[in-house]
Order: sequence, then C-alpha cells, then structure tokens
Amino acid sequence: MMLNQQLIATHLSPSVPLESQGIHVFETVTSTNQILWELLDAGKTPPLVAIAAQQTAGRGQWGRSWYSPPGGLYLSLALTLNLRAVNASHLTLFSAWGIAKALHKHNLPIKLKWPNDLILEGRKLGGIKSETRIQQGIIYQGIIGIGINWDNPVPDTGINLQSFFKAQQKTLIPSLEALAGLTIQGLFEGYQYYCSQGIEWLLKDYLTMLESLGRTVMIEGATGIITGVTPQGELKVSLKAPGAKTEIHLPPGSISLGYEQ
Repeated sequence: MMLNQQLIATHLSPSVPLESQGIHVFETVTSTNQILWELLDAGKTPPLVAIAAQQTAGRGQWGRSWYSPPGGLYLSLALTLNLRAVNASHLTLFSAWGIAKALHKHNLPIKLKWPNDLILEGRKLGGIKSETRIQQGIIYQGIIGIGINWDNPVPDTGINLQSFFKAQQKTLIPSLEALAGLTIQGLFEGYQYYCSQGIEWLLKDYLTMLESLGRTVMIEGATGIITGVTPQGELKVSLKAPGAKTEIHLPPGSISLGYEQ
C-alpha cells in the first residue's frame, strides 16, 4: 500500500525547504537510495525525498543487505553538500540526532547506538545508511537512507512502533505518513543545526542520547570504557592498564556493541 504524499507534506513545518513535488512515493523499489541517485542523474535538483512501502534490495552498512518487508518506513533524502570527504560520518551523526530529537517530541524515549542505529527499549528501531559523491576531496551530493520499524516483522533484537504503542496503551504517532513527516523534519533540523552550530556542538547533544556512553567493553583482552565519539565519527574508548589509561579511537565497523536479548 502506497503512502499518501500530500498527508506526509502536512506534517512538515514551513521551515523545511522541501516542496511537495520533491517527495516521491512508491509501493515497491529496489532501494530508495538508488531511486534518488537515478533522479539526480536525470537532472532533478535536491532536496529530494524517496519513500517506499517495501524495498527488494535495500542497502545496509558494510555492504549488508537491508531487510525491508512491507509495514516499515523506508525513506531517503538527497542533499546538495559542500563537505570535506573526511567528514562523511557527519551525515549519519546529524541525521541520527535529528530524527531522535523529533521522535522525543512525541514522547518516544529514543536512544542512539553508535554508529548508525535508533534504539527503543534496548532494541533496534531503525538504521541509517548514507552514501556520497565526492569530487576533489569534497562531498558535493549526499543521500541519507533511513529504515524505521513501524508495523513490519522484526528479529528478537528489534522492535516496531506498533508493538511499543500497544504495550504503552497509547498511540503516540497516528500513521505511517506522520512518521515519514517526522523523519523528514528531523533530518532537516539535524542538518540545519549542524550547519549553524558545527560538529562540536552537535556531538555534545548527540552524546546525551548515546546509549553506550559509560559502557564497559573488551578490546583485544583489555577492559575499556566508552567515553564518547570523535568529530570523525570514531568511538572513543578509555582503556585501563596497570598504572595508566590510554584512549583509543575505533572506526565504524571495528567493534559490535550488540543488543539486549
């Protein structure tokens, strides 16, 4: 079942620089990220949004497939950018924070799991996959793909919003269109905050939502404490050693923080 494009647009504030014709809704696609690359190649001008009720070849991090059955929200946003390539991780950081902040306004206690997941009650609610085009060391186009569990089946480590609402005996978001609108709103608010305040201020706010902050982890047999995230998106871990402490920075993909069972 396709989402209602006009209803999605009603959930966006006037501050969001996105025309309703910039929202492209589909029933089934291979990947919303791929659809936006094709629209950009055809001459469409960002910002653009693609939303699908189902993906047949969704893309996750590290080359993994992204399981996208009917009932979830599968949404991508294309932006024109001017970022140094070394700052590619900023897309995920401002996106995750912006979406979490938007959902917090509807009393959803969302946390962030480094590097790219939205967490609800210790389980995965959604994930983010950003892709970029780079020229001479500058990111000039970026696409941010989002998957959020609404009423789709999820694994034991996942959660969808409908099951959460049922347990809470209250519906905090009325429809999938409303969730799409909130997600778009959050993406733009995160991007605008990042552009106006910079990565250091964004990270301070991001860390208030980081569920693993202060958590103990094992790194090659050594005990460490997660202390934050660097401006390059690396996880900061303070390792305990006899008589000394050493801080190391772990790039995304180098450690799995797991989920509650």
